[in-house]
Amino acid sequence: MKQLIQDLRTGETRLEDVPVPTCSKGQVLIQTRRSLVSMGTERMLVEFGRGSLLAKAWQQPDRVRDVLAKVRTDGLLPTLTAVRRKLDQPIPLGYCNVGTVVAIGEGITDLRLGDRVASNGPHAEVVCVARNLVAPVPDGVSDEEATFAVIGSVCLHAIRLLAPTLDETVVVVGLGLVGLLTADLLRINGCRVIGIEPDEAKRQLAQRKGITALDPYAGNPAKAVLALTNGVGTDGVVIATSTQSNQVLAQAAQMSRKRGRIVLVGTAGLTLNRADFYYKELSFQVSCSYGPGRYDEAYEQQGIDYPLPYVRWTTNRNFQAILGFIKTGQLDVASLISAVVPLENYRDIYERIGKRNQPLESRMAMLLTYPESVERATVLPIREVRSSAGAGGVGVIGAGNFAAAVLVPALKKAGANLRMIASQSGLSATLLARKFDVPYSTSDYEPILNDPAIDLCVIATRHNSHAQLAIDAMQAGKHVFVEKPLAITEAELDSVIKAQQATGRQVMVGFNRRFAPLVEKMKALLGGAQSGTMLMNVVATMNAGLVPDTSWVHDRFVGGGRILGEACHYVDLITFLTGSRVRSVCLNAMGKNPTETTDSGTLVLHYENGSTGVVNYFANGSKAYAKERVEVYSLERTLVLDNFRTLTGYGFPRFTKQSGRQDKGHTAQMHRLIAQLRTGGEPLIPFAELVNSTQTMLAALQSLRERRWVDVLPTACPNVDKPSSVSTL
Repeated sequence: MKQLIQDLRTGETRLEDVPVPTCSKGQVLIQTRRSLVSMGTERMLVEFGRGSLLAKAWQQPDRVRDVLAKVRTDGLLPTLTAVRRKLDQPIPLGYCNVGTVVAIGEGITDLRLGDRVASNGPHAEVVCVARNLVAPVPDGVSDEEATFAVIGSVCLHAIRLLAPTLDETVVVVGLGLVGLLTADLLRINGCRVIGIEPDEAKRQLAQRKGITALDPYAGNPAKAVLALTNGVGTDGVVIATSTQSNQVLAQAAQMSRKRGRIVLVGTAGLTLNRADFYYKELSFQVSCSYGPGRYDEAYEQQGIDYPLPYVRWTTNRNFQAILGFIKTGQLDVASLISAVVPLENYRDIYERIGKRNQPLESRMAMLLTYPESVERATVLPIREVRSSAGAGGVGVIGAGNFAAAVLVPALKKAGANLRMIASQSGLSATLLARKFDVPYSTSDYEPILNDPAIDLCVIATRHNSHAQLAIDAMQAGKHVFVEKPLAITEAELDSVIKAQQATGRQVMVGFNRRFAPLVEKMKALLGGAQSGTMLMNVVATMNAGLVPDTSWVHDRFVGGGRILGEACHYVDLITFLTGSRVRSVCLNAMGKNPTETTDSGTLVLHYENGSTGVVNYFANGSKAYAKERVEVYSLERTLVLDNFRTLTGYGFPRFTKQSGRQDKGHTAQMHRLIAQLRTGGEPLIPFAELVNSTQTMLAALQSLRERRWVDVLPTACPNVDKPSSVSTL
């Protein structure tokens, strides 16, 4: 199928061939019939993509400050690499989609195949959307009209925040598509509406709809509004502009009555004049997208609706309301449609989308139409290759940020025979496959498991899928590399152990830090293979930084929590340095009643050989401070590793300091993994150590719950400690 994307590095808007996305639990697969081009939002994305690096930086000053802080802590080259990776991630365009249901995920009972629905799906021939972002289209509403459901909800939510009452006066600043729809909905609500718009053609269109329209350049708009309201001022203002000027907000304040309300649904400069707001006691609010539920992981991805008696208007109910207004004829959207263009002719729209001096019909609602039949293949050949069994092929499941930024580049540098990349949407897998010349992309991981030319399965998905995907891969005869953690529950870990014992397949976890050059130098200085006989104290600190509470990583049964999902790196690292396994653990976390998903805590580890480890994982530190630090104390000697860039030794006769570019061992790990799989030999990390590190993290959470030390019990599987060699592929 085809999907429209915006390349942020080159500025190119292009139609990409991608696999059809797969439909999972709580999702709806929709074959698109029409989609609406949002001239405001999409113009901003297109203009951002077409801008120079300096222009991009100018538009996002906060990101520039983050980049400068990263340069100071990580160095220039890693920072430049990270910036380039971000710009190499194209953005899907579009969010106003209408189509036909072609597949329904588990748990959905109120939709049927063939139903017409509106959703926030992108410009693509087939889209996969969570149920709460899909609304049935009523009979009597055309496909073209139904494309306004989502963008209309943006306007409707802004009005609900403004809370206008019957016969109030409301000013709408900016009469583009969002502004005109907002004005129309306010009129339906019984308000007197005044529009402010510099474009004469838009003003005329508004006037035909019964809206008083003012030219801001013909005089002072605030004085004009005061004159129209007998000196009282407007009850409310909705700002639907696309500007960085502070003047818009200042004028909105000046034209408002005392205790008036202002809602921003577009963009504007946010430098406020305190006096304007102070004397009138004005309220100001920014409207967020379609309404309650938007960006809420539980609402969007888990399908948990807000109870209607307590949250009357959610995102989905706003969709339905707009479709209802269209059905009854109260909301006229057909008159706003200026062009209907076949998908393959998308350039007719996007080549002029950033040009402001266009006729009115080029700047209102433009629709894309789609073919009636689409080939729904889930595997896309990027380039044809001849398949041969036992070729040492590698398949990657997951094409998110970490896979794209770290894993796939490391595999490529290691000379891996990358054969296929899978992601649920298909788009991210295809773009990653094209970039690294991988023959196939897919939206379904089953083809990876069924391909006889693939011997190693690399798993880089959300944490709650790691264990089951690893089990599926082993049962399909594949060796497995799992990005940490290996499992997030005891039951998952037990199942992984049993699958590994039954299949004899190699399991490797992405504990890369033990392969970092400076860590291997530490190991050698501490005695190498003999380090297990020496007692040592190891203190590892990760200045992890803040992750929003809404992120999936904080969900105990999705991400496992940050300590379980990330601090496990340091349990493995200390295991490597001490040459021993954890015997007991105690976790203390910040707060009066910390939960298992806390992201600031300290693990104290007691090892079988008597060594101790401390892992400080903190999310409340400064970004200006280095992210990682490791200290080792043993036999009157001390080693300090600073952010994987500098290693300093104290008490070592022939070693004082070694510095270099930041290297956390990802590439070295992949080099050795691929070489070991081709030549055979012992696992790079014994499976028993991988199990012990995972058990330690699960025991740490138990320790936090029960507020005591917890023993890390040996696994019940008798062969885990037995070394298992890997045969040559």
